[in-house]
Amino acid sequence: MKKKLLSIMACILLLTGCGRIPKLENCEEVVAEIDGKSFTVDELYDDLKASYGTTLLVNMIDTYIANKEIETDDSAREYAKNELETLKQQYELYQMDFEAAMKQAGYETEDQLLDEIILQYKKDKVVEKYAEEQITDEEVENYYNENIFGEITAKHILIKPETTSTMSDEEKKSKEDEALNKAKDLINKLNEGEDFDTLAKENSDDTGSASEGGLIKDFTKTGENSVVAEFWDAAYNLKDGEYTSEPVKSSYGYHIILKVSQNERPSLEDTKDDILSTLAQDALQNDTNLSSKYWAKIREKYNLNIIDSDMKKVYRSEERRVGKECRSRW
Repeated sequence: MKKKLLSIMACILLLTGCGRIPKLENCEEVVAEIDGKSFTVDELYDDLKASYGTTLLVNMIDTYIANKEIETDDSAREYAKNELETLKQQYELYQMDFEAAMKQAGYETEDQLLDEIILQYKKDKVVEKYAEEQITDEEVENYYNENIFGEITAKHILIKPETTSTMSDEEKKSKEDEALNKAKDLINKLNEGEDFDTLAKENSDDTGSASEGGLIKDFTKTGENSVVAEFWDAAYNLKDGEYTSEPVKSSYGYHIILKVSQNERPSLEDTKDDILSTLAQDALQNDTNLSSKYWAKIREKYNLNIIDSDMKKVYRSEERRVGKECRSRW
């Protein structure tokens, strides 16, 4: 009854000239007109709902969940600032107008863009958190046994083959052999008692470490401070003070590695959080549909109930598609 009374009042206002929005006789609001046709809010809503309604609704739901689950703290703000700065640098590198591109994308100010980056950061954290909850203790323990070791400090001499993309296979092979033989000669000099630091400073092609005698501190098998697998395996299998008896080949060239020291292995308890984060991120990166699948599960935890039958049908159809693709990957 209240809704009917309001509709009658709206029509009276329209007829008396008090209505601010044009309306048809049935009181539908008009958003545009051309000769012979008025386009109403209801028509616009129906078309928008059919085309984008479910997507917009899900985005609203996920935004609510992200804001409820994850606080906008200093780490989120710092992440957003760094992402924004990276974007600016990329546009500057390619001599493109960042301000124009930002406004074309619908952001009037950098603060609006920062808010969007923060929101995406929070959404990513929500799904990563759920992904971590799916990881078993056995998976964590297996990762710990296979990948977590004490940090190693070592010295190395890198000899790079002087190859170019324009060389023939024979020319490349010749340069590879030259680099290998030079590395072997350096090992012979070490065997004869020459100083490792001096040889590194005079011969290493790793400009970042050569000046310090080839020193690389506290590297790991995985994570931010990791090295290529060939380098890690060789260093790990050496004793403190021992160097490789043969050159170690990697994508960078040929290494001569001297192990300085290795820290004690951290405990499983101390590394569990990092392991969970790594495994969750790896799982999400390796399966592009997993994030969508997990978001559906997260909404279920919040007892999502889509009332509109049309949008519910679209949502359920998308759920089934994602679930089918995930199963096919397994």
